[in-house]
Amino acid sequence: MPASDLKPTETSEARAQWGKKAASPEEQIFLEGPHGRGFELGRAVRIFRELIHGFRVLHFVGPCITVFGSARFPPEHHYYALTRELGARIAEAGFTMMTGGGPGLMEAANRGAKEGGGISIGCNIVLPQEQKPNPYLDKWVEFRYLFVRKLMLVKYSYGFVAAPGGFGTLDELFEVATLIQTGKIKNFPVVLLGVGYWSPLIEFIRGSLLMNAAINPQDVEHLLVTDSPAEAVAFIQRSTTKNFGLRYVPRRPRKLLFERGV
Repeated sequence: MPASDLKPTETSEARAQWGKKAASPEEQIFLEGPHGRGFELGRAVRIFRELIHGFRVLHFVGPCITVFGSARFPPEHHYYALTRELGARIAEAGFTMMTGGGPGLMEAANRGAKEGGGISIGCNIVLPQEQKPNPYLDKWVEFRYLFVRKLMLVKYSYGFVAAPGGFGTLDELFEVATLIQTGKIKNFPVVLLGVGYWSPLIEFIRGSLLMNAAINPQDVEHLLVTDSPAEAVAFIQRSTTKNFGLRYVPRRPRKLLFERGV
């Protein structure tokens, strides 16, 4: 089923107000602007606790490849099958699969990794709909704040794949691209899976951003756009071993700190 056959589920009345209601009004209140000092301190403590929780859960997962993708593609869609094959090949290459932990193409990647004999990790986000942990996860951690979740998806990864997706996938993709462009992380491989899906975006980047010198030519050349999971994984393997070396020192959980491995 081509992407054009996907039918919007929102009514015109629902589309009149852009966005979704938050699972709790707390995040909206937090992002409204300045609040009382006690409120701000409480949020800072909660964010710190969420960070520490993520670090503890994901400390032993090993070198990951993170796959971004939409929660809205069903198992019968050809992008689901493509992402599932990608997950299996990533696992067979010896990497841990990390996704946002939800349904759709995140599920496809985790499912493929399990079928490929690999480790499957999810960084789930609390949302009013769509985002429930899929059944193909060896370990998952749930976050309230999107920016904390995105940090975890980047921190433990040696490469990134953007499967077809919407605003969330674009947000994650461009954040990774910005981190690489500004030298905040190494020149990790970035793959866009689905030539037909991503070609209009690449045309816009080349025809507008690059043409107006808003980015450098190497910023575009760094991206691999492909329909082949085999090509994607080969590109990731070359980049991680040849360009800067894949170095990972296994760590053992410490009982004294109540740590548990995968």
